[in-house]
Amino acid sequence: QVQVEESGGGLVQAGGSLRLSCAASGRTFSSYNMGWFRQAPGKERSLITAIGRSGGTTYYADSVKGRFTISRNNARNTVYLQMNSLKPEDTAVYYCAARNYFSDTVYVGSRYDYWGQGTQVTVSS
Repeated sequence: QVQVEESGGGLVQAGGSLRLSCAASGRTFSSYNMGWFRQAPGKERSLITAIGRSGGTTYYADSVKGRFTISRNNARNTVYLQMNSLKPEDTAVYYCAARNYFSDTVYVGSRYDYWGQGTQVTVSS
């Protein structure tokens, strides 16, 4: 069993930055592909970025490409999401998720094994 917990959400003005952190329990963090999803009111939860087990490969949705950066520190069992140039449309609950994955290549699907509770990010105009 892996527990995943996000932190770092909050209120920020448009154009600002936030960094989200996701801490995972367990001794096999490096076996997990990690992803960040978000869900805005009235919309489905969707994958915005993911990172492979060693951090060597990443995926970004078009909506965040060039503004968000995912990274991970396997020694600290933590994955990060640096969000720059934030827009009001980035307002959502952000979820971190872990998937036990056989490959080091980033997984870009939506079937994850473990999920955090989510952290609210609100971007004011």
